[in-house]
Amino acid sequence: MTGRSRRVEGTPIVRHRAVPAVLAASALLLTAACSAGGGGGPGAAPSSVPSSGGTATAAAPSTRATEQAPPAKGTVKVVRTLAEGLKTPWALAPLPGGDLLVSSRDDGTITRVAGKTGGKTVLGTVSGVSPAGEGGLLGIALSPGYASDHMIYAYFTSASDNRIVRLLYDAKKPAGEQLGAPDTVFKGIPKGFIHNGGRIAFGPDGMLYAGTGESGQRGLAQDRKSLGGKILRLTPEGDPAPGNPFPGSPVYSYGHRNVQGLAWDPQQRLYASEFGQDTWDELNAIKPGADYGWPVVEGRSGDPKYQNPIAQWHTDDASPSGLAYVRGSLWMAGLKGTRLWRVPLKGTEAAAAPQSFLKGTYGRLRAVVPAGDDRLWVTTSNTDGRGTPKPGDDRILELEVS
Repeated sequence: MTGRSRRVEGTPIVRHRAVPAVLAASALLLTAACSAGGGGGPGAAPSSVPSSGGTATAAAPSTRATEQAPPAKGTVKVVRTLAEGLKTPWALAPLPGGDLLVSSRDDGTITRVAGKTGGKTVLGTVSGVSPAGEGGLLGIALSPGYASDHMIYAYFTSASDNRIVRLLYDAKKPAGEQLGAPDTVFKGIPKGFIHNGGRIAFGPDGMLYAGTGESGQRGLAQDRKSLGGKILRLTPEGDPAPGNPFPGSPVYSYGHRNVQGLAWDPQQRLYASEFGQDTWDELNAIKPGADYGWPVVEGRSGDPKYQNPIAQWHTDDASPSGLAYVRGSLWMAGLKGTRLWRVPLKGTEAAAAPQSFLKGTYGRLRAVVPAGDDRLWVTTSNTDGRGTPKPGDDRILELEVS
């Protein structure tokens, strides 16, 4: 791969304000996360089941899992196209009341989309965004205290690094002027023309999780002092979260190539989707402090030092991005694969072979977020320079799933 950039050592912006009371739950969450599935035993990779709808494989379900698995086969129904004409949409953040916020990677804007009519209102432009290649305005998430503080968190590529900021959203101001100045809470994540990561989400523990990429510099993924090729866990103020596996460090897991999706199941266990190089894309159950192998291994291995994915795909069939948990399954968007993948879970392992939907129907798929107990919001990503836009691209789709 080309597009390597020099290493940028990152440091958090240290703040000394009160941390939300939800920190008290973080130790319990970490304990639960430590029970997530891990790598295979010495000298043997996990067994697999035949794929469905593409060349995907899943680890055999564990006999130790006690949770009831969903049906092996699911369904997807396209309910409607909520909105059209979006440019390089990257992330969605559902608002209270049913509307959506969507980030534009290349324009650096955040737009509000009405959940009933699809009407679009541009909130404003996030200052400091420097789009190039796979970088730009990427993930967005609402503050855990959004109802009272009206803060939006955003992950973006600046002229020097990738960073996380928060912005005040004031809907009373005119359209285009509703975003306050960015308040940087974390900076120094390595940037590159490729592999900038970018997905952010607040977990059930109230902490901020961020998936980063190794910016094309493979060695950063195994360097625990680097912020590249990691999942980070931070307080809302940008400090390393209490209970992190490496004291004083924001690093939660490492050995990642380019994390693009984050999701939790009802037992508060974390999962992440990740781009592979040339052979295997991955869906991983995340354990705090664990090494996911890149660049030593790609996909499953027989080395117990590295965590094996719970499912893997050939890169032509996935190139995974957004991830969401609905109705007992993880739903994962495919960019190059131009489809939506369903992975039913039993415990922290795949209960059946991954199943694909919408193959080629809407082109590249990017963001996936829950829209209710049996619904998903999904964005297309055909205007990102690697797709073939059709009239109306890009879109937000509402899907009914089982």
